[in-house]
Amino acid sequence: MSAATEDILDHLAAISFVAGRDARAALPAVTSLGETAALRYLETGRDLFFYDREAGKAFFHATADLTQAFGGLDPWLDQARHFLSQRGTFRAAVGFFEQAGVVRRSWGADGEALWFDLGATWIDRHVDSAASYFRVPAAILFGNAGTEGLRALLAPADTLARGRLGLGTYLEGAIQVRGICGLDGVAEWAQRGADVLAAGRVRGEAWFRLESDEARGFLLEVLPGFHMGAHKRLFGWLLQAWTGLHLPLEEGSWSLEGGRSFLETDGRSLFVPAVMPDREEALLAFYHTGAHLAFDSYEQDAIRALFAEIGMAHPPLDPDQRITWRPLFARFGEDMIRFQLIFDLCEDLRVDAALEREMPGYLARVVRAARGHHLPEGPARYYFEEALRLLEDARAGRLSAGLAALTTPQASIVDAFRAALTWYANTDLPPLTLAERASAYLPGHSPNAARPVYPRRKHDSDAPEMDGGGGLGAAGHEEKPRESPQQAEGNDPDMDIPPEDIQGTGGRVGVGIPMPAKVTGHGRGVKGPRGGWAYREWDYRHQSYKEDWARVHERSLREYDEAKAMEITTAYDGTLRRLKQALQAQKPTRMAPRRRQYEGDEPDLEAAVQFMVERRAGRSPKASIYQQRRPQQRDTAVLLLADLSTSIMAEAGDSGVRVVDRLRAAMLLFGEALVEVGDPFALYGFASKYHDEVLLYPIKRFADRFDMRARALLGGLSGRLATRMGAAIRHSSRLMLRSPARRRLLLILSDGRPADYDDGGDPRYLQEDTRMAVKEAQDLGIHAFCISLDPRGGEYLPLVFGPGHYLVLPHLDSLPVRLPEIYLRLRGHSV
Repeated sequence: MSAATEDILDHLAAISFVAGRDARAALPAVTSLGETAALRYLETGRDLFFYDREAGKAFFHATADLTQAFGGLDPWLDQARHFLSQRGTFRAAVGFFEQAGVVRRSWGADGEALWFDLGATWIDRHVDSAASYFRVPAAILFGNAGTEGLRALLAPADTLARGRLGLGTYLEGAIQVRGICGLDGVAEWAQRGADVLAAGRVRGEAWFRLESDEARGFLLEVLPGFHMGAHKRLFGWLLQAWTGLHLPLEEGSWSLEGGRSFLETDGRSLFVPAVMPDREEALLAFYHTGAHLAFDSYEQDAIRALFAEIGMAHPPLDPDQRITWRPLFARFGEDMIRFQLIFDLCEDLRVDAALEREMPGYLARVVRAARGHHLPEGPARYYFEEALRLLEDARAGRLSAGLAALTTPQASIVDAFRAALTWYANTDLPPLTLAERASAYLPGHSPNAARPVYPRRKHDSDAPEMDGGGGLGAAGHEEKPRESPQQAEGNDPDMDIPPEDIQGTGGRVGVGIPMPAKVTGHGRGVKGPRGGWAYREWDYRHQSYKEDWARVHERSLREYDEAKAMEITTAYDGTLRRLKQALQAQKPTRMAPRRRQYEGDEPDLEAAVQFMVERRAGRSPKASIYQQRRPQQRDTAVLLLADLSTSIMAEAGDSGVRVVDRLRAAMLLFGEALVEVGDPFALYGFASKYHDEVLLYPIKRFADRFDMRARALLGGLSGRLATRMGAAIRHSSRLMLRSPARRRLLLILSDGRPADYDDGGDPRYLQEDTRMAVKEAQDLGIHAFCISLDPRGGEYLPLVFGPGHYLVLPHLDSLPVRLPEIYLRLRGHSV
């Protein structure tokens, strides 16, 4: 070892014990290259260590690996010195030393040279970008397209740099986009993003991080595969034609980040992913998932019997009263995924065989799609091949006796579970992880117990019915000539009131006062606080409140009618289009400043002065010295509270039109209008039976989306019970206080005066209580406004709501159009 080499080592040791130790430990890897090479190496290491301690340590630690990978010191030693050209490049240097050897082995000399050169241009341009680049794992950066793919991935970043977009922000989204849409998708995404960035820096960065709705919406447009958005309704009709099922179609939980997309169900709705591989797999998924619902995979008694097999008298329920499946599989511990897949193989065989009996040729389609599907890798392949073999054997009649029993009409999910236990005890199928499980299913198939489910009943209105020939018919397609009001027994499980005991006087709009009724049954369990939410009630006769007198219970509606919702939307299509055009004028256009921002369009002078003062005083203030201009929001929240008493089932005069028909349409158009204008809103219905059973029915809460489920609930609305309005207003006011909006509007839709079974026949009693409830809402800053269909509403509404705070509609047919118009008028004025 030469004296010059010793001098450098001693110098390093004198500066830092760690530096001297690491240098001596790394030196043997280069001594065989000669004294000159070793001296050049130590000089570079010394300079890097003096430049930054972490960069120097990374250099010495990587020496042996880099020397072996490159077969010497060239060119990585010269590349390392490039990090000395700019200040603050130590993070980029550490990333380079950690990965350069891997890049050289995997992509050769040309690949490593390209990788370094692309990163080196950012060292001179923006050191933080260079750090982001060199620290991205090389396998992720190169992807599957090699050096040309890397060049194509980085090409748009040069243009975006002129818009001051850092490489770290760009790569964060670009790598995801490449995995989702390919390199062509990256180029299109970056080109569109450049325009967004030019319109606003904050908005542009959100685009490139894939944090904005517009960026994710764009990706869904260019994403390869069969896009479900435009076809969901058609597929829902096909499912209905085969099984008679009327099910809301919701957005599935599949995300752009990838993974296999599945159609799923919770027993009430179908959760549809945005994209599926192709049209045939999408069709098969609808048929197969619908068959699980039609052939009792989620039927209440069958599930109860299934849990009885493991010694549980009652299936466990989550807070939403959905059945959770985990106890079925928990006994298998770490091998739970394997048993669950075997159980799915058995249950899918049973359901597919049942569907084949109703839809001849279905099994052949599944087999054909599976044979055209690429085989998954790893353990999932064995399950995929096993599922395919089962269907082929079922078609050829080659199944073993135990599995053949699952293809008979008498087989149930309990039989599938027993068959799975037998199979599991004798299987050689390999264990697999949750991530591997997704690849194990045939096209159109999915995990059956992935979601908690609402148990179904045989007599549910959307259960399949057989036509005269024994096939599955389109049950439920025809509109019944007349609907009856819903009884508490069917919709409120805590009460059992015979239908004839709750009928109101009916006959015309505005008569919502029920006849005296002999009520049988009683309230049992409730949701919310034990005994319901307690509210006081005003007794005008004693000029005092009855404390904790009225009890409000929130109950879920069970009637869904997506077909009716679609029919209403189609019937009012022209009205809805005109309404949406008018709504454009309601959208915020005035630009309002947002002060004290980290980034913005112009300086905030007051904040900047305060910042400089605090800096001069020796403090460390936040650099929130800009202001942004954004459209001014009106900040209004609205809760629509609809009277669902028995009288809405009546016809309006001799028109033949029922109140409920126009009520459904009005609330649907109202929801569509509020979605368009962007205001937070909630939809509730209410009814009552005595002071201790005031029922509120959430259709859409403030936090919920106005999705197909909410629309289907509106399509299935019907009347029940009576109208204790004061308690409903008090509870609605309580709900509205949770909204952060500055202006709150409670919009009440009714067809008659407040009345209930226990009002003693005094029409003024509940009218006065409602007046006090409206006053209490006003004291809380909530504006209550009533839209009435009662021709006699002018007699009592001014006393209850006050002049100017109510409107009586003389024509029932105008309700669907007028309701959203009235809201927009109220919204445009100060409340």
